[in-house]
Amino acid sequence: MPLSLIAALPFLGALFPALMARAGRNTCAGVTGAFTALALLGLLLHAPAVLAGHEIVQRIAWVPQIGLNANFFLDGLGFLFALLILGIGLLIILYARFYLDPKDSMGEFYTYLLLFQGAMVGIVLSDNILLLLVFWELTSLSSFLLIGFWKHLAEGRQGARMALAVTGMGGLAMIAGMLILGHVAGSYDISEILKHREEIQASPLFLPAMLLILTGAFAKSAQFPFHFWLPHAMAAPTPVSAYLHSATMVKAGLFLMARLWPIFAGRPEWFYIVSTVGLLTMVMAAKIALFKDDLKALLAFSTVSHLGLITFLLGLGTKAGVIAAVFHIINHATFKAALFMTAGIVDHETHTRDAKRLGGLMTLMPITFTIATIAGLSMAGIPPFNGFISKEMMLEAAAHTYWLGNPWILGVVATLGAIFSVAYSLRYIAHVFLGPVREDYPSKPHDPVFGMWASPGVLAALVIAIGLFPMTVAGWIVTAAANAVTGSAVHPELALWHGITPALWMSIIAISGGALLVGLHGPLERLWLATPKPEAKRIFDALMAAATGAARGVTEGLHNGAISRYLTIFSVTCILAGVYAYAGGSVSAGHHALTPLEPVPLIAWFALMAATVAVVMYHHNRLLSLVLVGIIGLMVSIAFVYLSAPDLALTQISVEVVTVMLLLLALNFLPKTTPKESSAPRKWRDGIIAIAGGLGVGALIYALMIRDFAFKTISTYQMAHSKPDAGGENVVNVIIVDFRGYDTFGEITVLGIAAIAIYALTDALLRGPANARLRGWVPDLKRAGDRHPLMLVVATRVMMPIAVLVGIFIYLRGHNEPGGGFVAGLVIAIALLMQYMASGFAWAHLRQRFNYQALIGLGVLAAAVTGIGAFFNGRPFLTSDFGHFYIPYLGEFELATAMGFDLGVFLTVVGAVMLALASLSLIARRAGETVNRAPMSTDPREDAPEATPENKPGTDVAPDGDGPPPAPEGR
Repeated sequence: MPLSLIAALPFLGALFPALMARAGRNTCAGVTGAFTALALLGLLLHAPAVLAGHEIVQRIAWVPQIGLNANFFLDGLGFLFALLILGIGLLIILYARFYLDPKDSMGEFYTYLLLFQGAMVGIVLSDNILLLLVFWELTSLSSFLLIGFWKHLAEGRQGARMALAVTGMGGLAMIAGMLILGHVAGSYDISEILKHREEIQASPLFLPAMLLILTGAFAKSAQFPFHFWLPHAMAAPTPVSAYLHSATMVKAGLFLMARLWPIFAGRPEWFYIVSTVGLLTMVMAAKIALFKDDLKALLAFSTVSHLGLITFLLGLGTKAGVIAAVFHIINHATFKAALFMTAGIVDHETHTRDAKRLGGLMTLMPITFTIATIAGLSMAGIPPFNGFISKEMMLEAAAHTYWLGNPWILGVVATLGAIFSVAYSLRYIAHVFLGPVREDYPSKPHDPVFGMWASPGVLAALVIAIGLFPMTVAGWIVTAAANAVTGSAVHPELALWHGITPALWMSIIAISGGALLVGLHGPLERLWLATPKPEAKRIFDALMAAATGAARGVTEGLHNGAISRYLTIFSVTCILAGVYAYAGGSVSAGHHALTPLEPVPLIAWFALMAATVAVVMYHHNRLLSLVLVGIIGLMVSIAFVYLSAPDLALTQISVEVVTVMLLLLALNFLPKTTPKESSAPRKWRDGIIAIAGGLGVGALIYALMIRDFAFKTISTYQMAHSKPDAGGENVVNVIIVDFRGYDTFGEITVLGIAAIAIYALTDALLRGPANARLRGWVPDLKRAGDRHPLMLVVATRVMMPIAVLVGIFIYLRGHNEPGGGFVAGLVIAIALLMQYMASGFAWAHLRQRFNYQALIGLGVLAAAVTGIGAFFNGRPFLTSDFGHFYIPYLGEFELATAMGFDLGVFLTVVGAVMLALASLSLIARRAGETVNRAPMSTDPREDAPEATPENKPGTDVAPDGDGPPPAPEGR
């Protein structure tokens, strides 16, 4: 089975639980387990090759330009973690089937679980650090959904947010470190990076890369100072806790450290940072766990402690440390998953997880007691269980390692951590299951059904089997994983008895000391509670509040809703960037002579400048400003014609006409003068910025025009390939519908969405307070008595068919002559706008037979269908084709698929412009422009008034009461 399919199966399976939820809990769980089992089967098929020392590789080019490839590889380390993820995942799926309450959405839970499982499998199988980062962030997002699954619990929501914030923040640091690492190694493929140990360690970027990557790994694996998020994730359902804490989420950081061990280990920075943080986390969390009464909190801090133990072993940088770390990863996954499930069983049956309210459950829940005792003793490191062996290996490694030249420090601290580990493990067993039976349990305890204890029972059996026969049961996978980490052959010796060694004496001290601490737990707890200590959650909340306040201050300071401020910041930034680029570069003198200036262009230039200055001087008069802006657009259109750019001229003048007409209609409901002027200093500031920006852009254009380019320009390519590749002589149109057709497709989609959104928002807003204000609105200027002049009405109706023919002509000729769908759409829109302006919206709207929203949708659909058609030719999306065809009596014609795309542009532009007009009409109707108000719709059948003698076509009275309202007295 391909590795990509193994990684994809959980994601594919996530589509089914929600669909199967109605078929019953067993079906839902069965379908979920089937996908996990199938992925596990595919993984096991590769076991012979992996155990023989081979690497399974699958390479898929994704975005090779930036080094992002969907490459997967499987070695011993990846096999171990994938086996734990999928194997324990199957047990969790079975356990969750019986643990979850019927009120819980089982389909939703299993969907989240499979998404998380797929993300974890993706991490351990990735051979590209960029792909690994994608899966890494997916684990944060999917774990957020799992931890916060019980949305009704405030602590669940808070725990999910905390986990996402801490691991997400660490992930951002890790992204930076990974990018640096890939840059130094010259590749983003992990298998290639591991081959460049010497180059990476010799680079000055080695330490920053390592620190950033370790930040991400420590945050994910809850190492100090990021340890606090993991216990708060306990608000999740117990199946989630068991999965996250044993085989998945928190093991991701350990996997990353093990995966990159070959290039980081051996350096003193790695040793002192990783081993010290790991040992500190191990001891600190173990001490806290001893005084936790909530069973899941106790197990959560114990998880943090054991993660610290494994981190410490990896930080030693020795083969013995790697072997012990790999073995303890296996052991911890077995006994910790079993312990969490037994804690869930106790909670499920007694309705409490408080150790002070429990005790005496040994006789009431014998099966649960047996499983919990086996797993608990293994966690304590008591023989003959598997936890004892890996704990011995840890103590042995610590006893033979110097720290700052001292041979005792690591051994003493490791023994202290082991003492606390024994203590909280024995307390879990003693305070929950031993002692007399109580009469005040919240609910009568009893062992659960087989389906709930089967999963922890399987894990307890593994705890015993690995402890008694370590080499037979686990030696093969430990060897394969340790070989993959170290890059060389290792020969682990896993056994219960290694003779009388320092580790044995350290274990005896740990067991004796742990038992003593449990016996003295009462007075020690009182001392613990009386001792002041920092609260990590309180510190985190304070930091988050401070960061949120600072972010809000910066955001509100910069984003105050004034577009003038945004434009100022943007313009100043661009100007400064330009000045910096000019000052830091070398600019050679241009060699092109200036074109002789003729009188007519000079006059036009002066007219353009005069209109621009006039806009600045008279901007407070909005109507006059709009007219001046139209003049500026007209002058620019003339400039395009003079510079032999007829397509741009047609587009510019069409856009200007449409814009001026719509703005005139909008201006009807706005003050005719600027209500508030800027202060004099601000005007000077804005003027200086505007002049500097204008001079900068002008200087850049001048510098480009007097120089030749040493490289082939885009325009050169487009002009050379327009006819042979796209069959069009109009390069501008070919660019729009072919060379950058994907951009155009996106633009028309956005244009249509914007028009529909504006219309919908206008309609929604006018149902509220805005409606009352508009109904009381009084125009601030006198109105003409004849709002629809007869000459204008007649002229527009005569022009309509002519304009339509012109628009169709411009559309058809666009591929080889100036024109195209965009300009044609604007021409048709102008003709329709004139009808609405001349005869009133109600009259024109009554006679149109198409829906504007549907027109936009049809346009986008036409463009999409045209683009998809390329797939049937084996070409990329929106690749156009053309051919020459002979039509009898008419001759030979060239037809191009781009016409279909251009038709989509045409329809979208017409629909968007007319829908904008419809939005303005909504405002007009609310403001009293029409007397007979009816629900507004772009469907003429809904909006049309009933035919009466007053509104029949041909009468003098405007339909739908669109005549002038009664004039106020004195008018």
